[in-house]
Amino acid sequence: MRGYTYEAEPGVNVARARGVELHISPKKAYEVLNAIRGLPLDRARTFLEEVVAMTRPVPFRRYNQEVSHKPATGPGRYPQKVAAEILAVLENASENAEYEGLDADRLFVRVASSARGQIRPKSMPRAHGRATAWNEQTTNIEIVLAERKEAS
Repeated sequence: MRGYTYEAEPGVNVARARGVELHISPKKAYEVLNAIRGLPLDRARTFLEEVVAMTRPVPFRRYNQEVSHKPATGPGRYPQKVAAEILAVLENASENAEYEGLDADRLFVRVASSARGQIRPKSMPRAHGRATAWNEQTTNIEIVLAERKEAS
């Protein structure tokens, strides 16, 4: 992931942030980002904090094979590690918006996208001095915040 995938239209002020090569599951990141896309900044932040605290599940729409149902959500899980990493990227975007001079009360998550990152070979120690090879997944995250237009 060399740069941002989203290019804002001329005249539109946005704040953006990326998380590169994060050690989180790409499938769970996809589901969490789908849940916060389009939400106001404060609601997205609250949602992620509740997922980390395991008080609110993330609805799994695509990768829900053998996922148990949660009350008022349907198939869902509590991906705490993913939510914490995405919350850090969201906070970074929020700080960038403050630096750009955007109104924090009107910010919403305009773009929330993920992509698979580099796959790194790892090994797990086993009995009798052996090791089992496995591949570690990484994920690239991109979040763009924009201001809502005034309703006139």
